[in-house]
Amino acid sequence: MSAPPHRSGPAIHDLASRIRRLPASCGPVRLIGVDGHAGSGKSTFAGRLARALGGAPVLHLDDIASHDELFDWTGRLLEQVIAPFARGEAAHYAPYDWRTRRFGPPRVLPPAPVVLVEGVGAGRRALRPHLALLLWMDLPCAQAWARGRGRDGEEQREFWEGWVRAERRHFAGDPSRPFADLLVRQRQEGYEVLQGPA
Repeated sequence: MSAPPHRSGPAIHDLASRIRRLPASCGPVRLIGVDGHAGSGKSTFAGRLARALGGAPVLHLDDIASHDELFDWTGRLLEQVIAPFARGEAAHYAPYDWRTRRFGPPRVLPPAPVVLVEGVGAGRRALRPHLALLLWMDLPCAQAWARGRGRDGEEQREFWEGWVRAERRHFAGDPSRPFADLLVRQRQEGYEVLQGPA
């Protein structure tokens, strides 16, 4: 009996092959940024790409950000993740719990050959020098936010109103899409990967 076709499709497997051929960008790590508007499908895509890469670790920026620092987390990421990777060491970071509003116990992130950094702001100015590749989930903000609101439900309505304002401010001052190496568009089946503005 033949195995079922992989849901990720050929585009992800081609991308994984391309990533494996890239030079390391942060110590021994090929750091791959997956950016896009909230609700654009970054987490799902990063998970599928990680599987195509044989189980590459995924760092979710939701674990680095907090209610008080939706976008002011650059220093924490550089200190806890980027600097250790640059030295060839494991990163240690304390993931934020959005329900209890507290940072949890430290988590270890080894300097694997490929590490995906997924979240809004993954392609920000301070991180780009450390990235081997920047991917942008190419879904317009209005569609992405509508999808995110639908996913999170009415109880998160107030949070989303504040989030949209913060995300607009962030991308107005520090846009990622113009610097993306590749654009990723979700299709009915799988993904399409296109050359980016960079």
